[in-house]
Amino acid sequence: MGRPQQRGNSYQTRTYIDGNTVRRVQYTAVPEEQPSRQKQQRRRTNTSTRKNRERALQMNLGYVGFLTAAAVASLFVCVNYLQVQSENTTLRNQITTLESNYSDLKLENDENYAKALSSVDLEYVRDVAINQLGMVYASTSQVVTYDDQKGDFVRQYEDVPTE
Repeated sequence: MGRPQQRGNSYQTRTYIDGNTVRRVQYTAVPEEQPSRQKQQRRRTNTSTRKNRERALQMNLGYVGFLTAAAVASLFVCVNYLQVQSENTTLRNQITTLESNYSDLKLENDENYAKALSSVDLEYVRDVAINQLGMVYASTSQVVTYDDQKGDFVRQYEDVPTE
């Protein structure tokens, strides 16, 4: 839109560009009126609004007390949050230390178990059982098979019945 141009008191002409042509629009000026009821009411509203704003900006004792309580509550929440955060960090560090100790103990236990297994000579145990203790291998007539479908092992609480 172009810049408005004024000619005389009663008409206002504005120009604007529409495509490749320039158009002129004329508006009739509205004569100024005497203050009406609406303007007087608007003035009253403006003064009451101004007074309300001034009252709203004033701080009374209750408002100051409320702000103080809110600030203290906010400070309390922040301090507690920092304490919980610190405790959480401490506990995480303790868990990391305990997990490290657990790993070390498990590794040591596995090494000791491997040493214990490698230290047992099964051939020596067989030789002592047969030669010194007089043990013999079971014959096929002494072996009784039992089929249990409930689990992986069988506990014997009484003699196995012979068929």
